[in-house]
Amino acid sequence: MRHIKTPIIIVIAGLFLVTTSQNPLAQDVNGLQDSLNQYCVTCHNETLKTANLLLDNVNLNDLGEDPEVWEKVITKLSLRAMPPVGMPRPDEAFYQAFLSHLKTGLNKVSEQNPNPGREIATHRLNRTEYTNAVRDLMGVDFDGAAMLPPDNSGGFDNLGDLLTVSQVLLEKYMAAARMVTRLAIGDPNTEVDSHQYIVDPRLLQDERMSEDLPFGSRGGLAVDHRFPVDGIYELQVSMQKLGVGSGMIAGLAKPNRLDFRVNGKRIELLTIGGDNVGIGLGREGSDTLPPDPAQSIYERTADQALKVRFPMSAGSHKVQVAFLRERYAWEGVVMPPPNYENYNTARIDVPYERIWHEPAIANITIDGPFEIQGVGDTASRDKIFVCTPKNRRDEAPCARQILKNQTRLAFRRPVDNGDVDPLMGLYREGRNDDGFEAGIRKALEGLLMSSEFLFRIELDPDGVQPGDNYELSDIALASRLSFMLWSSIPDDELLTVAEQGRLKDANILEAQIKRMLKDDRSLSLVNNFSEQWLLLRNLPQAHKSGEVFTDFDEELRNAFYDEVKLFVGSIFDEDLSIMDLFKADYTFLNERLAKHYGIEGVYGNRFRKVNVGEYQRGLLARAGILSITSYPNRNSTVLRGKWVLENILAAPPPPPPVDIPPLEDAQGAEGEVLTLRERMEIHPANPACAVCHNQMDPIGFGLENYNAIGQWRDLDEGKPINARGRLPSGVEFEGPAELQAALMRTPDVIAGAFTQKLMTYALGRTLEHYDMPAVRKIVNEAAKEDYRFSTIVLGIANSLPFQNRRAGSE
Repeated sequence: MRHIKTPIIIVIAGLFLVTTSQNPLAQDVNGLQDSLNQYCVTCHNETLKTANLLLDNVNLNDLGEDPEVWEKVITKLSLRAMPPVGMPRPDEAFYQAFLSHLKTGLNKVSEQNPNPGREIATHRLNRTEYTNAVRDLMGVDFDGAAMLPPDNSGGFDNLGDLLTVSQVLLEKYMAAARMVTRLAIGDPNTEVDSHQYIVDPRLLQDERMSEDLPFGSRGGLAVDHRFPVDGIYELQVSMQKLGVGSGMIAGLAKPNRLDFRVNGKRIELLTIGGDNVGIGLGREGSDTLPPDPAQSIYERTADQALKVRFPMSAGSHKVQVAFLRERYAWEGVVMPPPNYENYNTARIDVPYERIWHEPAIANITIDGPFEIQGVGDTASRDKIFVCTPKNRRDEAPCARQILKNQTRLAFRRPVDNGDVDPLMGLYREGRNDDGFEAGIRKALEGLLMSSEFLFRIELDPDGVQPGDNYELSDIALASRLSFMLWSSIPDDELLTVAEQGRLKDANILEAQIKRMLKDDRSLSLVNNFSEQWLLLRNLPQAHKSGEVFTDFDEELRNAFYDEVKLFVGSIFDEDLSIMDLFKADYTFLNERLAKHYGIEGVYGNRFRKVNVGEYQRGLLARAGILSITSYPNRNSTVLRGKWVLENILAAPPPPPPVDIPPLEDAQGAEGEVLTLRERMEIHPANPACAVCHNQMDPIGFGLENYNAIGQWRDLDEGKPINARGRLPSGVEFEGPAELQAALMRTPDVIAGAFTQKLMTYALGRTLEHYDMPAVRKIVNEAAKEDYRFSTIVLGIANSLPFQNRRAGSE
């Protein structure tokens, strides 16, 4: 093991002088110190303590004394955010010379005294990683979100120091292990079980609901259901009900045919509605009350006949249930679809006006097996049973081979008899109770409960002293790489390369990364990293007022979500420059979302790549982002500016004061209603507010043309919108296109912020000041290839923090 041990040195000022011959804008250290005193120390001193950043006693001749302070200064100066606009500011020569001095000096300090940081030694798999690992280990897709509690990290949900273990979680792991192994292997003694899949009651089922449902359908749902064994199963459909507590099924006045399919093949076609047996609300709105008893019973129980029994082989199959899209001409006025304003209130029943609408599915239930016909031949069994014993004598050697293969992948390292023997003990217990496969099932339950599966363990090698740096082994590197790109365990190819000690070879590492990025499992990088980086996981809780935004519903919310994921995914998948996040001339739309944006020529539920106009381009124009940075009834200049500072520039503002006053609905002269911008411009008049709002608000003003659900508008309170704003540097712009163009004038800042976010996710820990030289190196190398996504991924994988670790004292 090669150790990285270097003495701490004192860096002399002359080493970092930026001479005029190197840069015509450069100044000597004394000149930089004078400018620092003139423009910075006046606020950042022991007396005022502005932002708790003290610069009156720092030493420009020895940057190693206060590297954390200087990294904060670099962040502010890179944005030209300090001194604030309106205060005396130095010329551009000072910014360039000072930044050059600081970056060069701190990079040199890092070279002389490298610190790769220290990830937590026992890093628990989060819920997503556990789910993916089970899938890749045993070929079982199961709903981890339904079985395991969420990981409340408050940031990225894979930060190791926040992934704790509780007794409740251990019990959940035990239940998950039992279920997964039975699904993977099959159990001839499987008892009848019931699984219910609920259709979100806020969705209007008047169109084809997904690409997994047949053309010419409406409503319903498609689910991937795991059938535990070959056998007979029953599929039952329940319909949505009308009125508070009435229990009446919606839309029974006309017949509607319901299509039952498995893997796209129809297994049954049933009809509901149109069979009126008496007077009742389901027949005519003018019927007398109370309805006939027979009709009343029918309107409450008509869906009980919507069931079908069918044979099905073990494994995962797609179950599809939807109505045939058969339109009827309604007489009179059709009531508009309801809008549900309060997202937190789950809709259990349907408003009265849905009586005029078509029926809708509430849920489907799959019961079984009723007749077990065998454990089946599944991909999971193929993955697990790498051998089959021919007789009792062959069973123990075969069991050991199976368990050794599974343990190697589960532990992410080579294994020996010492690892497998405890599992063989569990195998023998199960074998004695119920045969060979029962023994394997019991042993695999134990494997899934093992600490080496549930935790990513990185122990310091023997002989390393606390504070020493050391290179990770190829095995540890493989695990870091797979959890970064796949949120899962290494596959056999990656693990084999690591076992051979070849993964650190630069060419082989690059080839493996490119292979892994092309693999479907890299979708986890989009789903997990980008969702959390962009705060997209807040979208389901983004409340919108039904009175203000009458067209907003769950289908539109889901479309917002899909659009952002597809857009970001295209940048990653096509290995484009991350600058394309802000300048790409396309997005992904279906018919509903295209109408929302006012774009014509897009039809159907399928999302497709669509070229868009200038004001609809880029990440900041996506409705999903604009919705999470808005309030229920209006957009938010502050939230949008803060989002850009935090997530795009990696320069979050300090927390607001605890006693911050609410934004009032102020009026101008003679009772004039003020626009949001006019009201926001009152904020900086308060010195306590100005420190942050002078940075956030001018950015948010550039997005003022978008309302709270991302639609373009030209007026606010009847007045033309003023979308002029400026960056913290003082660079001015007007509107979203110019805002994104202004951001891209400093691509190194954008790339640096992106790299910080992705490196945090990759390492599973927050970044510290000593990580910033590595970030700068990655960005500098990526600049040579226009900041392509893969160059940043490769840079992180080759970085000091990713391939090395500092020994601890525990």
